Amino acid sequence: MKKFLITIGILISLIVLVVGGFALYLYLSVTSTADEMHSPLEREHSDLRVDAQNLEDEEPVSFLLLGVDSEDQTSGRTDTMIVLTVNPEDESIKMVSIPRDTRTEIVGQGTEDKINHAHAFGGTEMAMDTVENFLDVPIDYVATINMDGFEEMVDAVGGVTVDNDFEFEEGGHHFAEGQVELNGDEALSFVRMRSEDPQGDAGRTERQREVIEGMLDEGAQFSSLANIGSILDSVGSNVKVSADSSEMADLLGYESARHDIDQLELSGEGTRIEGIYYEIIDEGERAEVTNDLREHLELED
Repeated sequence: MKKFLITIGILISLIVLVVGGFALYLYLSVTSTADEMHSPLEREHSDLRVDAQNLEDEEPVSFLLLGVDSEDQTSGRTDTMIVLTVNPEDESIKMVSIPRDTRTEIVGQGTEDKINHAHAFGGTEMAMDTVENFLDVPIDYVATINMDGFEEMVDAVGGVTVDNDFEFEEGGHHFAEGQVELNGDEALSFVRMRSEDPQGDAGRTERQREVIEGMLDEGAQFSSLANIGSILDSVGSNVKVSADSSEMADLLGYESARHDIDQLELSGEGTRIEGIYYEIIDEGERAEVTNDLREHLELED
């Protein structure tokens, strides 16, 4: 159940990495939030790139967003893995969620296993290497979040507004059809529901996207200036990112990309191998997603 919640909470990291705005930059410049969040990597850049991306020149970049169901964000299985690419020239974002039970090679482990085990086996960098190998797409930055602060972070941005496709109840809350305003507790229930959705996981993913876009919109509003302290206190306590404060400042030039978010799909077929459940991703779908992401990153084949 918790894996459904992390997808949304993790998006607060995008407010820091992608959307902030001048108020956020100003606040970061006079607080220790960026330093508190910074978790540097051993590698200088992805092996799939010759050099690291130049953020000052606003080159396309990619992020791996990890939801870890643990207070210690350096270990534990990842309940959510999202690859997100940002192209500031065409002002767009592409994102794809990788199913946690996806069977793939765990790079550095020499075995095939569920992709969400990579972080438990070898931490952030093994997760990055495994995702890169799975999608053949470089990962430039990584952000991890524990789910303890989910409601706190949603409330810190003042809640979110979503367009709900159909009426339903979940977690003691009633969600009417149409435009709905959600606080943290309500947003948690909104993204949790699956059983009443005729589209199943696809419908749940769509609701996650609605909340994601709502978070991005709220975080970028001038009205959020009054809540900047609460937002960043919450972020600093729950999010770790590989970008340092200087890189975060450069990423503010990517802000306009938030207006065009394209969510890609990865689906497969469930199966059991030696009694363990895995999801086998359709090779055609994986190739299509890879091509879309590489094109968005302006990579040559």
